[in-house]
Amino acid sequence: MNIDTFVDAKPELVLKKVFGYDSFRPSQKEIIDSVLAEKDTLAIMPTGGGKSLCYQIPALIFPGITIVVSPLISLMQDQVYSLESAGIHSVFLNSSLDWDEYKNAVHEIKNGLVKIVYVSPEGLATTRIRDILCDAELQISCITIDEAHCVSEWGHDFRPDYMEICSIRRIFPDATMIALTATATEQVRVDIAKNLGMKNPAIFISSFNRSNIFLEVQPKKNALDTVIACIRKHSGDSGIIYCFSRRQVDELTESLDKMGYSVLPYHAGLTDEVRAKNQELFIKDEVQIMIATVAFGMGIDKPNVRFVINYDLPKSVEEYYQEIGRAGRDGLPSHALLLYSYGDIHKIRYFFDEMADSSKAENLLQGMIKFASGRQCRRKSLLEYFGEKYVPLENGEKDYCCDVCALGELPMTDATVPVQKLLCCIIRTKERFGANYIVDVLLGSRQKRIVENGHNFISTWGIGTELSKNDWLELVDVLLAQKFIAKTNDYSVLYLTEKGRDLLVTRERVMLAIKFEGKSKIVPLEKPNKKVDFIVHKKNSGEKILAESGDENDLESLRIITELKVWRKNVAQEMNVPPYVIFGDKTMYDIAVKKPRDLSELLNVHGIGQAKAEQFGRRILKIVRND
Repeated sequence: MNIDTFVDAKPELVLKKVFGYDSFRPSQKEIIDSVLAEKDTLAIMPTGGGKSLCYQIPALIFPGITIVVSPLISLMQDQVYSLESAGIHSVFLNSSLDWDEYKNAVHEIKNGLVKIVYVSPEGLATTRIRDILCDAELQISCITIDEAHCVSEWGHDFRPDYMEICSIRRIFPDATMIALTATATEQVRVDIAKNLGMKNPAIFISSFNRSNIFLEVQPKKNALDTVIACIRKHSGDSGIIYCFSRRQVDELTESLDKMGYSVLPYHAGLTDEVRAKNQELFIKDEVQIMIATVAFGMGIDKPNVRFVINYDLPKSVEEYYQEIGRAGRDGLPSHALLLYSYGDIHKIRYFFDEMADSSKAENLLQGMIKFASGRQCRRKSLLEYFGEKYVPLENGEKDYCCDVCALGELPMTDATVPVQKLLCCIIRTKERFGANYIVDVLLGSRQKRIVENGHNFISTWGIGTELSKNDWLELVDVLLAQKFIAKTNDYSVLYLTEKGRDLLVTRERVMLAIKFEGKSKIVPLEKPNKKVDFIVHKKNSGEKILAESGDENDLESLRIITELKVWRKNVAQEMNVPPYVIFGDKTMYDIAVKKPRDLSELLNVHGIGQAKAEQFGRRILKIVRND
């Protein structure tokens, strides 16, 4: 395809002919129109919301070159692979190229053979790359900053090299700039515009709602068993498990590997070669699950990740949102599971002393704690954090978008007596201890520390045996949320608020939305709603898509999906690219539903543009016809 084929074309034409999509996702068209009007543009869109098209389509329509600043080599490679498969020649300039490949890429840039050039922020700062881009014969039409939150110290992944990008703007003052990110609070948005030197940018904030991701939080009890249960629920699916430390990554990888699961580790303690190899195997579906620290994943464009497990508490809601956003980028049902314990909070705070501004880190952590311990709809809480109001389904049906909603409203329980016991125990221990210690006193523990403090002789020692330890800790969470108690930031010591002290004085009845388990003698006023299991997409079947089309029992459709997956993997191996570069799962399911009979009908399939139809069409049609 000639690189100038779509210069000055309509965005809708490029969308269909090149990328095979019939319509834009929310905000895409408005963002593209702003860029084409040569106005600096800041776009905040959820991961998987289609950010790439917001600069790729203008790049094909603009007469000159678009520079894309991207933080990771793997992300550049993914984008170039995908563009090449769509018939659009592009290049990246980074350390993964040998000298001959690098010279060839430079030759193609200088001779007008490419429309999009990917560089890292570090590379952009070098004299070599700046000299290439400053060639008098080149026209730089657009500068794109991907993962733009990296330019802000309030962002969750600040990269100092991003601060140097503004200088490239001074070199190309007439180029349009577009900055893209998935997570940006108001402070981060201000930083992005200022630090990149954007000129009165148009700002577009898409919905942060990823409705295809089921949000779940579970207490971190028997964590390994919980992880295994989640993996089994997603048998054969790609998944990512995030851990706080390298040690935890290695231990969990070893445990799951011994059980026969397809897993690999990823963290900064591994060599560059091992990390690159492990990531490649995951991207190419040669390994099912990546167990990683936060070092893994930014910019990973793998669309068929079906589950993300946060084995440890993330340091901020921004970090959490970015990580779970790697699930279900193709829009198919996916699952985000967070394991939560107060022990994780201590691990995170341990590193605060090393930070220049620990108060900022504490504020971010408090937002994460509030989300994890909250008792309202998790989607609603997540959207409220980013300043967005959650709008339920228009048809009035119950939206089981998270574990809280799936369980239904918790029963109202008369918790007056256990609340009084808990508050009194905090008072009797002089408001100097954390939740676990207080609960151990209530349960009558004779551990050394309690005996040494003489707390086995106070009136509240051993008066709470009607509830299990988990029940008491659950009650602590509820009372924290209801602001009857609070805790210090340094050691999470519990103390009574004015509201809690008033309660002890008035002895009012306390009704709480809580369900006690274990040896509870507290009887709910009404039975809780039956739990509704979240039905996730199953690998090798496509029941979810077929069910929506009315073809869930269509054996012929299932045959087509199965054969397409085998063919796609073989072709990907031959081309040495990830399978999703050939086409994604959503395209495969659409083929099975529509069953195209010729190339013209194949062009009506989601994600099949002209180049892919010409390259793969005949083989796809043979599979559909079962020739």
